[in-house]
Amino acid sequence: MSAPPRHHPLARGKLADRANAFLERAWERGWLPTPSLDADKLWSDAGKSFDPQDETGGRSSEDVADFRERLDRLCRAVRAEADLNSLGQAMAWGQLSRVVRNRLALGNLWRESPELIETPLAPPIIIIGHMRSGTTRIHKLLAADPAHSYTRYCDAFHPVPARFGMNRVKAAMDLAMLGALNPWLQSIHPMAPAEVEEELAWISAALHHSIYESQWHIPSYSAWSEARDPGPIYREMARILRTDAAHRGNAGLPRVMKVPAFAEDLPTLLGQFPKARLVIAGREREAVHRSAVSLCANQMAVQSDSCDLERIEKLWWHKIGLRDRRMAAALANWDGPISRMDFTALGEDWEREITRCYGELGLELTPEALDAMRAQMAGNESGRHADHAEQLRRFADA
Repeated sequence: MSAPPRHHPLARGKLADRANAFLERAWERGWLPTPSLDADKLWSDAGKSFDPQDETGGRSSEDVADFRERLDRLCRAVRAEADLNSLGQAMAWGQLSRVVRNRLALGNLWRESPELIETPLAPPIIIIGHMRSGTTRIHKLLAADPAHSYTRYCDAFHPVPARFGMNRVKAAMDLAMLGALNPWLQSIHPMAPAEVEEELAWISAALHHSIYESQWHIPSYSAWSEARDPGPIYREMARILRTDAAHRGNAGLPRVMKVPAFAEDLPTLLGQFPKARLVIAGREREAVHRSAVSLCANQMAVQSDSCDLERIEKLWWHKIGLRDRRMAAALANWDGPISRMDFTALGEDWEREITRCYGELGLELTPEALDAMRAQMAGNESGRHADHAEQLRRFADA
C-alpha cells in the first residue's frame, strides 16, 4: 500500500491519531495503566527477571554509573521538556524499557560468556558524515562487498543473540507497527529486518543523545550529553559489536559501520578502533539541513502535539555546526587511510567514485564486489528512496 501524500514536515498518519486518542481515553478510564517514565520505576520493572549482578557484567564501575546517571537525566528531561502526547509517552516507555532490559540481558550474557567481549576484530571501515549526506548509500555499497561484514537491522535493535531467528521476527514486528503508525517512515529511511543497518541503536543502548533528540524535545539532556565524555558509550558499543561478530561468525571481515553521530565523538570512536579506514561523506549544508529537518519533524510529530518546526530547524543547524567542528578537529590529527566522497559525484558515477575510494583505502575491488554493488544499486532504483526527495520538493513549493 502506498503512503498518502505528505504535505507538511509535521504531518501525522491517521492511525497515529487514532492510537493516541485511544490511549488517552484508556488511561483516563483506567482500562490500561499509564506507563511511567521514572528512571527507578523503569529499572525495577525491567530488572524483575534478572540478577542484580547483570548490571555489572562485562562493565567497569564507571560505565555502570554513567548509564544510571544518563537514564535519570534523560527521563527527567523527557518528563519536563518533551511534552509527549499519549502515543509518545507509550513509545518512550517502550524504547527505554527495552534499553534497560537489553542492558541487563547483555550483562547476563557477558557474565556467562566473558570471552565474547574479547573477540578480535578486523579493522573496520567507518563512514563519517552528516545524516542525509549520502552515508546510507555509501554504507550499503561497501556492505555489499562479500569481503566485508555489516550490522543487520534485527541485530542492531535486538542485540542479545536469540535462537530460531527470533530477533528477526521481533524486528519484523517492530517495523510493521512503526510503518502503520508512520506511513512515511520507509521513504525517509528504508529498513528491513535482515538488511544493512547503522549502529545507532548500539550507541543508543548506552543512552547517547542522538536517537532521542531526533524524536523528543530534550535540550537539557542534549546539551549535557554533548559536553560529557562519551567513553562509556563507545566501550558498550564495542562490546556489543564484538558479541555480534562472534555470534555471526564474521569477526575476521572488516565491519562497514556508520552513524552520523560518530562525527561528534570521533576521537573516542577512533580510540576504540585505531586501525580503522575512514570514508568521509560530504554534501552541501543547506541540502543536509533540509533533509535532516524533514526526518526529525516526521519522528517528533508522531509523539508530540506541540512540535515547533522553527525549533527543529535551529536544532539541526546546531548539530551540523557542532559535528563539522568536531570532525575537522579530529581529522586534523588522523594519519590513517581516508577517502572523501561527495554526494553529487556519487550520484553522477558511483562506480568511478567507489573505485577511487577503494584505491585510497588500499582495498581490492573485485568483480564479485562490483556485481554485488550493481545489484544493490538496481534495488535502490526500484525502491522508495525517491519518495522523500518528492516530499522535500513539495515542502519547498508550499
